[in-house]
Amino acid sequence: MTETRPVEPTPGTAGTAVHDWPVDHLDALEFDPLLHRLLREEPVARNRLRFGEGDAWLLTRYEDVKAVTADPRFSRALTVDRPVTSMTPHCLAPAGGIGRTDPPDHTRLRRLVAQAFNRKRVAELRVGAQAIADRLVGAMVRHGPPAELTESLTGPLPERLIGTLLGLPPADLPRLQEWRAVILSSSRSPDEGNTVKAEIAGYFRELADHRLRHPGDDLFSELVAAHAEGALSRPELISLSVMVVLNALDQVRNQTSTMVYTLLTHPEQLARLRAEPALLPATVEELLRFIPQRNGVGLPRIATEDVAIGDTLIRAGEAVYVSYLAANRDPSVFTDPDRPELTRDEAPHLAFGHGAHYCVGAALTRMQAEVVLGTLLRELPGLRLAVPPGRVSWHRGTVNRGPETLPVTW
Repeated sequence: MTETRPVEPTPGTAGTAVHDWPVDHLDALEFDPLLHRLLREEPVARNRLRFGEGDAWLLTRYEDVKAVTADPRFSRALTVDRPVTSMTPHCLAPAGGIGRTDPPDHTRLRRLVAQAFNRKRVAELRVGAQAIADRLVGAMVRHGPPAELTESLTGPLPERLIGTLLGLPPADLPRLQEWRAVILSSSRSPDEGNTVKAEIAGYFRELADHRLRHPGDDLFSELVAAHAEGALSRPELISLSVMVVLNALDQVRNQTSTMVYTLLTHPEQLARLRAEPALLPATVEELLRFIPQRNGVGLPRIATEDVAIGDTLIRAGEAVYVSYLAANRDPSVFTDPDRPELTRDEAPHLAFGHGAHYCVGAALTRMQAEVVLGTLLRELPGLRLAVPPGRVSWHRGTVNRGPETLPVTW
């Protein structure tokens, strides 16, 4: 339940109210009602989340979100050691990590990782991803229906692929999954989150020491070599590795699972894709735009000087959040935005962000989504939910949204 309360007026914000935003649990494809309303009625608003201190600006309009995320006057680095109002009890991104740095440090770190996710590397990884998907779906077919898709395909595929990319021992992946569940939780205590962050950092420190003596043909060995050459610090090495792992183990799993759910619950769109397989890349883009893939908002920024956003003045030192989810539903940009349309040809979506912090793994995520959907369409043309849509269970108390289980049959 969202509440609105008055605040002491400050220059440029007179009469502005603060919205208490608890970020309620949402199931399936339900869109956050506060984001929906603010986008249409108050696109530059002030809000307070469950944790942290004070309040922050929340921008929901497509053009405003693009403007702020591309504007160097809004800093991620200044959020370090500042308890900005937040939806999680602990900060997900470590200080000094790529998510909380500004250029030129951010540019340096991004360049080190970007090479691993360029088109050539992703094209090579696609071959491996397709082989993994073929084996997983083949096992589903041999076992026979029904199947639980997050256990059979959408979970194991990114897990095995990221294990190959980073050269992680398969036996370590279950432990990384346990750490992931705590770090990306919005319901664990700060002590629990900090303990797990220390454990996963210790794991990568030990692995880095091993790779320094025994390098492999993988991304982590490349980062370790860069650290040895002085191109990045040990904390930066650890934070980059954790970021890559968490996104692969959690975000890709949830996104691809929800894409399958969306198609299976929108039969007219699924029928069109089956009739026109060439629509697959466009389908992935539209599902990325349409699906509310996370709860709440991501990392904030701090204004380094006074900046006008429309008729609102954001003062230097104030915290600002942007909602990519809301921007992707902006009715001034997308026609009938609350409906998926596979042949949509409008503005680019912002599911991977915008500006300097645009997701470095976007191409890898797109590739895995295409592999999952393409393999299922080809090998299981009769795929459908094994239970009514209302009986699919969804994750609760987490940052990223997605089905906890996805029972399917064919």
